[in-house]
Amino acid sequence: MADPRISHIELDDATIIWRNSDIEQERRIAIFDLIEENAFRPLRSAEAGHEGPYRLRLSVEDGRLALAIADDAGAPLETIILGLGRFRRPIRDYFAICDSYYQAIRRASAQEIETIDMARRGIHNDAAELLLERLDGKVDTDFATARRLFTLICVLHIRG
Repeated sequence: MADPRISHIELDDATIIWRNSDIEQERRIAIFDLIEENAFRPLRSAEAGHEGPYRLRLSVEDGRLALAIADDAGAPLETIILGLGRFRRPIRDYFAICDSYYQAIRRASAQEIETIDMARRGIHNDAAELLLERLDGKVDTDFATARRLFTLICVLHIRG
């Protein structure tokens, strides 16, 4: 029976140099939300007869994003490698707006927080669209899953 979703996700902790409590909370929420509801069907694995669920491990290797996909028992199926060049600016912009957002939560007015949050969502949405574009022909997924994956990709890029 086909179950094209991610059942488990892991981040390469060796890649993550530093994270504060705000980022750690974002990571926990993204992973929880992703596991609760996602659509993820790697095309090569599906063509080979694997219809999910899948285990996914995200890491950055040699400046590229590696999505190591395994079956639910942990047997490796494939690894998708994506160049990160087109993600550098969205990641940098997302970090900057998140920093502004976290500072605003502590001392800004509700209207200022809402304005920053709208900008943050806009950057996040644009980055999710870029991720969908980069996964086209490799993985069938949806916008909500791409948004959560982008959050986790950002966590892998925290340098302190």
